[in-house]
Amino acid sequence: MEDASQVGLDIVVLVKHVPDAQFDRHISGEDRTTDRNESILSELDEYALEAALQLVEAHGGDAAGHRITAVTMGPAGAVSAVKKALQIGAHAGVHLCDDALAGSDAAGTSRALAAVVSHLGAVDLVITGMASTDGETSLVPAQLAERLELPQVTFASSLELERGDNSWSLTARRDGDVYSETVEATLPAVVSVTDQINEPRYPNFKGIMAAKKKPLTTLSLDEVGVAPGEVGLAGAWTAVQSADPRPPRSQGTIISDDGDAGIRLVDFLAAQKLL
Repeated sequence: MEDASQVGLDIVVLVKHVPDAQFDRHISGEDRTTDRNESILSELDEYALEAALQLVEAHGGDAAGHRITAVTMGPAGAVSAVKKALQIGAHAGVHLCDDALAGSDAAGTSRALAAVVSHLGAVDLVITGMASTDGETSLVPAQLAERLELPQVTFASSLELERGDNSWSLTARRDGDVYSETVEATLPAVVSVTDQINEPRYPNFKGIMAAKKKPLTTLSLDEVGVAPGEVGLAGAWTAVQSADPRPPRSQGTIISDDGDAGIRLVDFLAAQKLL
């Protein structure tokens, strides 16, 4: 039997195409889903990708046979998230693209992504960001681990791998408001990382050019064994009943200094019960 600790790691990093936070978000269509016309790779997923890259580099790099696959799901435009991940350093990309995915909530998203991970075969480690910058539910990593029947380590602010005699194990630190805890698990496992774990790198010219030659696979729901009714609006556990634009901000109170500005400021703060 081949020693599992002596072969390269297969790491999957989940990346998401999300609305650019620089622009206002909009709800569109009768199904009241998020308008994703102005979208980019989720900033929080860049920390997950950097964590994977650092783990590979710490254990022999590409020469050791390690492989990082960036995986996303969504409409045709979502492939941009995978392409950027390839430019940054992922070795391969997978895009689950199917019209039936539209409107998927966390439950449908985790179901679809779990099917993709299973389709890829023997994956050693799945790394995600701590949340997506659009939904910000932080539900998918735990749901994904449950569907894959794998150990989960969430909100890791540091992550290390250790090669054992017959397997790999990971050690993660989780930071709370007033404490930190160390969690250990054997691989395979699912890990979500926070934005405190590292400083993501930027794609350089060499990486951008190399990405053009890296494999990028597009899959359908049928290919990964998921029925259309299990995802999208049809399979969602939640639904948006109504959505209204945020009201415009009203002008604040302006206090001019006519010699009594300090008194008027105190009066204003007191009236707002801020004193």
